[in-house]
Amino acid sequence: MKLYVISLAVGLLVGIIYAVLQVRSPAPPAIALIGLLGMLIGEQIVPSVKRLMDGEKITVSWLRSECVPKISGVEAKPVLVEVPAPQKKDESAV
Repeated sequence: MKLYVISLAVGLLVGIIYAVLQVRSPAPPAIALIGLLGMLIGEQIVPSVKRLMDGEKITVSWLRSECVPKISGVEAKPVLVEVPAPQKKDESAV
């Protein structure tokens, strides 16, 4: 129930902001999509700040694996790196 009340409160706040900015509601598609993109990116600020506060670095691989799938809705593909096998010394050449 708490989630519904919070959702309603945020919706009311956005409605007030739309009225102040004189944007039609529902917003035109471009404005609505940019707003949704901002929400998705904004959601990733909290985990990024938590990671920095824990003393961990924010790397490109972390962003790709943790943030990009949540923003784009597409799961990150694992990147396989091939490591060459160690070469054996040819003892017969001695």
